[in-house]
Amino acid sequence: MATKGLLAKKIGMTQVFTEKGELLPVTVLEAGPCVVIALRAVQKDGYGAVQLGFGEVKEKQLTKPAAGHFKKAGVAAHRHVREIRLKADAAYEIGQALKADLFSAGEWVDVTGTSKGKGFSGQHKRHHFGRGPVTHGSHNIKQPGSIGSSSTPSRVYKGMRMAGQLGNAQRTTKHLKVVRVDLDRNLLLLNGDVPGHKNSLVLVRDSTRQPKGKK
Repeated sequence: MATKGLLAKKIGMTQVFTEKGELLPVTVLEAGPCVVIALRAVQKDGYGAVQLGFGEVKEKQLTKPAAGHFKKAGVAAHRHVREIRLKADAAYEIGQALKADLFSAGEWVDVTGTSKGKGFSGQHKRHHFGRGPVTHGSHNIKQPGSIGSSSTPSRVYKGMRMAGQLGNAQRTTKHLKVVRVDLDRNLLLLNGDVPGHKNSLVLVRDSTRQPKGKK
């Protein structure tokens, strides 16, 4: 389980040079500032977590229950609210602001976001199927083929790979290395790509274990 985390906005991708002269593709994240709205304790709630708010918004744009939640905590209204499950020994205070300095260069993080929606897609694009024969009068070029037996089980099993919605699902990219932390602009530069489109909301947490074969 993670020990720290915050919400961020995906700015885009670029390239940076390391001290050794290596060119690395990086994703730029606007990390916070996130405000602690509420705390969850194991003794009271059954689990340990911290509730964060990101992106300030006018109070009149919120519903009365949501506005009352911020008012009770004594913090400004925020557009996005998420809970992060943390270890019991993680110490935070209501009203505390978390910024990019929560992480440092060289750390490994896991990033969770919503992947880009591709709409309704066929089995070739969605599941990387191969095509059928295109000679000898065959018309089975882009058809999925057989999807089950006739007498047994006389039905189609659940989870059969077929055409359908592609993308727009929660995905987590693990073991991304923090290349650089820009405290002045509150930016995190991560080596690699993260799920989601530009300006999308992502959740950044420290990796629970050291990745194999990486330093």
